[in-house]
Amino acid sequence: MKPARALLAVTVVCLALSGCAAKESASEKKAESAGATAVTVTATDTACTTSAGEGGAGTTTFSVTNNGTKVTEFYVYGKDDRVLAEVENISPGLQRELTVDFPEPGSYRLSCKPGMVGDGVSTDFTVKAATSP
Repeated sequence: MKPARALLAVTVVCLALSGCAAKESASEKKAESAGATAVTVTATDTACTTSAGEGGAGTTTFSVTNNGTKVTEFYVYGKDDRVLAEVENISPGLQRELTVDFPEPGSYRLSCKPGMVGDGVSTDFTVKAATSP
């Protein structure tokens, strides 16, 4: 009798988790259909690598994965080196998302900060003007 209850509990948990995954996929599809840009960022102790160096005006979601050995942070800087958005405390092996609404086309700077200190490792990101349909 106990193995049957354990199996039932595992089945319920699996179904619950698969339901969450389905909802997440639907929201990702919604973001894509709305014209949002998705950029993956790989942070290490010495590099901040992005899947794209440019995106369109509007919403961009950065999916930041820490492949380094130190806790890191990820920043998006705008004009005058002002912080537009940030995500902190990304432990080694973890992934966090940061959604940014870029106010206008132009040059921006992305920065990973291994150890959460100093200027970090930066890369440029260009936002292009939206095109009319």
